[in-house]
Amino acid sequence: MKDFEDNPLYKIMHPKSIAFWGASNNSMSMGSIQLANLLSMGFEGEVYPIHPRDKEINGLKAYSKISDVPKKIDLAILILPTGVVPGVLEECGLSGIDRAIIVSAGFSEKEGGEGKLLQKELVDIAKRYRMTFVGPNCIGVINPSFKLNTTFFPYDARPGFIGMASESGSFITQMFVHLAKFNLGFSQGLSLGNEAMVDLADCLEYLAHCPITKVIALYIEGIRKGRRFVEVARRVSKIKPIVAFYVGGSEAGGRAGLSHTGAMAGPDRLYEGIFRQCGIMRARSIEELFDFCYVLGSQPLPKGNRLGILTHSGGPGAAAADSAERSGLELAELTPLTAKALAPMVPNTASIKNPVDLTFAKNYSDYMAALPKILLKDENIDLLFMYCLMPHHRVMSVILGSGTDLIQATQFAEEFIKNQSAVTSLLASESGKPVVGGSFCDRTELFVRELQDHGMPVLPSPERAVSALGALYRYSRWLRIFS
Repeated sequence: MKDFEDNPLYKIMHPKSIAFWGASNNSMSMGSIQLANLLSMGFEGEVYPIHPRDKEINGLKAYSKISDVPKKIDLAILILPTGVVPGVLEECGLSGIDRAIIVSAGFSEKEGGEGKLLQKELVDIAKRYRMTFVGPNCIGVINPSFKLNTTFFPYDARPGFIGMASESGSFITQMFVHLAKFNLGFSQGLSLGNEAMVDLADCLEYLAHCPITKVIALYIEGIRKGRRFVEVARRVSKIKPIVAFYVGGSEAGGRAGLSHTGAMAGPDRLYEGIFRQCGIMRARSIEELFDFCYVLGSQPLPKGNRLGILTHSGGPGAAAADSAERSGLELAELTPLTAKALAPMVPNTASIKNPVDLTFAKNYSDYMAALPKILLKDENIDLLFMYCLMPHHRVMSVILGSGTDLIQATQFAEEFIKNQSAVTSLLASESGKPVVGGSFCDRTELFVRELQDHGMPVLPSPERAVSALGALYRYSRWLRIFS
């Protein structure tokens, strides 16, 4: 915990007081929107807007200059025209502020030398006053459990276990909505922009010791300090899993990254090698980045790569089996003891080979509990995929409540689904083996919502679920080799 709180980023992510430049009584300005989000998150510290003319902003007393603020400030947030940023940062240093977030753009990412010189000036000022800043050209940070949101998107997800460092602000802010689809959220998130001072390696060191971060996500356009990144990432990967999405490997992606944050991309094969050396699990899409994080952050590590598949629909089971091979997994061969235990619970038309395909589940209690428990006891199975499909709770109320009051039947159906979901979600912790579900249904369906809320990953397709299990296996293999 001491390593965590002593880290230079700790005060940026846990400020007790903030001086805010860029908000005004123009509610549509970027600074005003970000101040409104900071306040709407319920930030419990003190906030001091700084404005040369406005006396009150968003219900807060405004100050014309930082030297007028009567208290010492932990964090400065600057959302200002490029040219005035160095002067304001100097004022912050003179006032004893040693942490800042510089949202303003127009620095090293800009073509020509002027922006680079301005960015160097920012770094020189910060070093002179022993300051640490995030940015410039970033969107801010998010620390939900501390009620801190300095970005321009409202945070509606719950505090979660995914810590993220991103060279793009969008992949911090716009992922709020995506994560909420799975009842996931960030533990902490940092948009780094041009990384003039704080870079990806700094964030890895910080998040490695964050007690609520279980997995670290990286969005990368280019690694600026390759040797240090490799050194830090190899060390951190032995503490927590890291998942990275790299977009600079193509010519078009490299050009986009250069104009976006000034990041110098490298050949895709080079980054692939770096990730493998460091034990970083590489994602090929933004959805896959968070799929991998979901499973790596919530499931126990497997001892091997032998996958069991339980389904009551042939197509999804076949899709899971097909994805297994591409994900570095192999289908487990069930022991005779497992086949014997399964036989009384499956129809004559069902397959007792792997995938175990019931075609139709007559008893959902067996499907959600008894059958997966049998499979997880099989010494040949290291990981389990379950296809998750149940009748809608309104349909189930008719099935379960035939001849009774419909309201009572609906309540009974909902309780049945909740109880079964609670039992299923305990399978991984009880067996010590990872269990991941796949379903084309989402959280509008009660059983998906209940499974996810109880901590069992349910992803939107068999392929995505099995691919994430493959990443979990690859990480476990890397740990065994290099730890």
